[in-house]
Amino acid sequence: MAKKTRALALGAIRESVSMSTVVRKAVFPVGGLGTRFLPATKAMPKEMLPIVDKPMIHYAMDEARAAGIEQFIFVTGRGKSAIEDHFDDAADLMDELASRGRNAEIAGLKAWLPAPGQVAYTRQQEPLGLGHAVWCARHLIGDEPFAVVLADDLVLNETPCLKQMVDAYRGVGGMMAAVEEVPRELVSRYGVLDIESEEGPLVAARGVVEKPDPDDAPSNLAIIGRYILLPEIFDLLENQKPGAGGEIQLTDALAAMIESGPFHGLRFEGRRFDCGDRAGFLKANIAFALERDDLRDRLQPFLREIAGS
Repeated sequence: MAKKTRALALGAIRESVSMSTVVRKAVFPVGGLGTRFLPATKAMPKEMLPIVDKPMIHYAMDEARAAGIEQFIFVTGRGKSAIEDHFDDAADLMDELASRGRNAEIAGLKAWLPAPGQVAYTRQQEPLGLGHAVWCARHLIGDEPFAVVLADDLVLNETPCLKQMVDAYRGVGGMMAAVEEVPRELVSRYGVLDIESEEGPLVAARGVVEKPDPDDAPSNLAIIGRYILLPEIFDLLENQKPGAGGEIQLTDALAAMIESGPFHGLRFEGRRFDCGDRAGFLKANIAFALERDDLRDRLQPFLREIAGS
């Protein structure tokens, strides 16, 4: 029965490629424990750690909104209620700000709050991997292409990474991931493309390998935390066996689907920061602060001072 379901799913992909390439929904897997940032993440979700003065998940939401996403789906776990609170109204805070005449702050908070019904939450009861987290959102996605955004991959650029992908996706359909070259010795941390051809920033893939040994990797073009996927992937994820790390790997499902439909990597413009790593998180704070007119002039002298010490 599982093989029949898989065959039906793969057989439907070619038809899906020619269907609408409008991407309206995005999945944010935020169920991880964030153990690299302990003790800061003992009581606070990793995704709520701030880059300057906004949580990482806030940047992810802004990026999705800029790409035209209309529905935001968070796959959470225990201890993630702060994320729900962040994207909800806070009547007591608004009342306090109003009593102090802080009208600008009130307007600023209301400006980015999602509209009622735009946000949905579902639980990943067990930490079984990224593929499993995506599968948990299946009933909220339905039968249409959707994006997946990992909040701890942060990209600094005037045109948000996901918007670059959505714009390119309209021309090719199928599935897509954001990709960048990484040092060969680091490919074992990523899903890596087996490249078939390249045309401008688009890379057509004949395969993808999860966390390969550097000596066996088909390239050093690595997938980062941005995807556009077809709903047929849910049937594969439902029956998929654990892969690298004993988890349900999204990359393994992507590899199975490539046989029946196009898969492209997009060499995005911008600088990516791995905020799941402490050094990457600190670099992102500095880089994003330097982009701010209200902080740049105050920060640069200090950076020059410590660089020369």
